[in-house]
Amino acid sequence: MFLRGMDSGWGLVTKPGKKRARAASGVPEGSRHEEPGEGGADEAVAFIAEQTAALRKLAERHKLHVLHYLLGMTQLEADEHLRLRSRRKLS
Repeated sequence: MFLRGMDSGWGLVTKPGKKRARAASGVPEGSRHEEPGEGGADEAVAFIAEQTAALRKLAERHKLHVLHYLLGMTQLEADEHLRLRSRRKLS
């Protein structure tokens, strides 16, 4: 199922063939290890955790019990990843 035409607030979906504009980072193109326009792993995990929480609420509202459970597990995994990453950065 595609969410075309719905304003989900994600802001990351673009139409086919249309590229997102990148903010100037001051980092030369060749020194980046990521694809243009993409954040790092921490940003991806934070995004997944946030969106999973919203999808989990939607599944709960519509009594989609298995999806609610699976999305909860996904959210726990993303949150744990963020917690461990922040702990490593502190030490």
